[in-house]
Order: sequence, then structure tokens, then C-alpha cells
Amino acid sequence: MIRRLKYDEIDFVKYTQCLENSEQRKYSAARHFLDVTSEKQWELLVYRDYEAVMPVPYVRKYGMKIVHNPKLCQQLGIFSEKDSADLNETFLEYLEKNYMIRIYTFNDFNKFHTKIRFKKNFLLYPESYETVYAKYSPKRKRKLRLGEDVLKESEIKEISYDKAKNFIETNTIGTSKDSDLSDFMRIFEIFHQLKYLTFTAFYYQNTIANVIATYSDYGMVALLGNFNDKDYVKLSGASVLIDQRIKETIDTHIFDFEGGELPNIEEFFRGFRPELRPYGIIENSKKELFKKLGYLAVNRKSFL
Repeated sequence: MIRRLKYDEIDFVKYTQCLENSEQRKYSAARHFLDVTSEKQWELLVYRDYEAVMPVPYVRKYGMKIVHNPKLCQQLGIFSEKDSADLNETFLEYLEKNYMIRIYTFNDFNKFHTKIRFKKNFLLYPESYETVYAKYSPKRKRKLRLGEDVLKESEIKEISYDKAKNFIETNTIGTSKDSDLSDFMRIFEIFHQLKYLTFTAFYYQNTIANVIATYSDYGMVALLGNFNDKDYVKLSGASVLIDQRIKETIDTHIFDFEGGELPNIEEFFRGFRPELRPYGIIENSKKELFKKLGYLAVNRKSFL
């Protein structure tokens, strides 16, 4: 019923048709997005003749494939003309039986009979900007009303990758300069070259205070990065930049905030009054993975 295809076995025309006609349609499952973020390390589970598909990215560790969502790839899961909990359960059972799973995320449409953990995400759906802005929280509206002195010395500009890279590397906190950050910048650079990614900066007194990275595709604008100089945090430049991108695109595009698990981030996003759209996740610790090694020794072919 379900076939497992390696990358070079995938019919990408049929895959793209299935994805584009699916109820769950997501930019993050598009071939070009997965090719860049996973460096073409992904396989595909297919139901019948591409009636439903499930992309499965992986990394190679311990001599085997381990399922792991790539950086900046928030949601994958099952894509079909109409979401079906019964069909989704079939995919879930196949995935858990045939793969070692570190982290795999489904999309916000996928329903299951099995109880799985969910993570938070927030979306704004297309409406007139005036309607969307009217729903902002009073606090968010206050943050967007810049004082005259700030307005006179500030501006919003789209900037180059090189300028964004310098700012991000200087102001990023919480990622490894040698690994995670370099991976993020590799992905950002390629998407920027392909015209999917835009860097927008808030300048104050001719100095960049804030930068956001937004990805546009499949009728959606996704906030892939929000970077701030802590010395200018009181200026609310991040709010101004996000509001500007919403203003430019919300008539025709969904705006995806790409997250909301951390309390301070959730509070910030909720100020724009988006809709909560949880998505499912399967996650196993390294310790839990090692427990499966005995089983793998017997069934090793499935995991190579």
C-alpha cells in the first residue's frame, strides 16, 4: 500500500502535483526547499500512485539513516487531496516501523487517532491590512507608534545577503558559531540567490538595529528569522518590520510566524492576533534511539 522511494526514485512531477493539489499544501515540503535544507538527503513514502505522499528527511549517523527535520523546515507530514486520520495512521505506522526517528514534524492539517505531542505555531490568514491591523493588541499598536524623534532618524530597507550576514553573525545568541549558524547562513544564502528569501532591515541613525528574513512561496510568507541588536531593543524595530511585511503581503498571502513555543516569543507573536495552528511532532532522545540498536541489528537493511 505504501512504497518507500529513495531520492533518485522519486517522480518529482507527480510529487509536485500531489503537493500542490493537497489540502495540507506547505512551502516547506516543496522539492527545492527540501533539497536546500536537507542537502538532498530525503526519501519519500508514497500511497498508491502518488495519491498521498510523505517526505522523510534524514541524517547519517552511526552508519544508518536517522530521520531528522532539517534546519528551518518546521512542518512536513502527509499530503493528500483530503486529510484522513485513517490514512495518516497508516503512514505513521510505516514510519515508526521502518525508520529510526530523532525528530519528525507533521503539518497543522494532519489528524491522527494515535495521541502525539503538538507544538505551537501562529498564522495570519489573508484579509485587508486594515482588518488585520484592527485586531492587533493595544500593546502591539503602541509599539508600532514610533515617536517623532525616532521616525525622523529611522527607515526600513531591503538589504543584501552580505549586509544581513554580517549583522546576523554579530547579533545571534544561542547557536554555535561553528555549526548551527553556518548551516543557517548557507540556507539563507541559497534561498536569497533563488529569490525566495528577503532580508528587511530597520535602520536607526544609519545603523541597522533589526533584521528579519522572510521566505515567500506557495501563497505564504514565512518568518524564518528575527535578529536584533540588543542595544536598540526599546525601539521596537522588530515589530515595525513584521508589521511592514504583513502590510505588503496579507491581502493575498498567509503570514506564518514559524513558531511560538518559548513564552516570550509566544507573547510577542500573539500581539499580532494570529490564529494558533498546532502541528504534531515525534521526537526521541539519543538515549531512546540507542535502545533500538538491538532491533536494528536484526532489521538493519530497513535503515540503510
